[in-house]
Amino acid sequence: MTKVVAQPGESVESLIRKFNKKVQSEGIMVEIKKREYYLKPSLKKQQKIQLARKKYIARKFK
Repeated sequence: MTKVVAQPGESVESLIRKFNKKVQSEGIMVEIKKREYYLKPSLKKQQKIQLARKKYIARKFK
């Protein structure tokens, strides 16, 4: 769980910036997007293969 401790006299905007920075560094948003919907293992494998092909072609014709 992400927590941000307020220092005396610290503004709300500053706390929000700290919180956003901490969320980004911990990779929480990436994890939320990954868990947004279920992907069958066979489809994960297909996507991985397609990505590898795409990278291979991009390197070959660069």
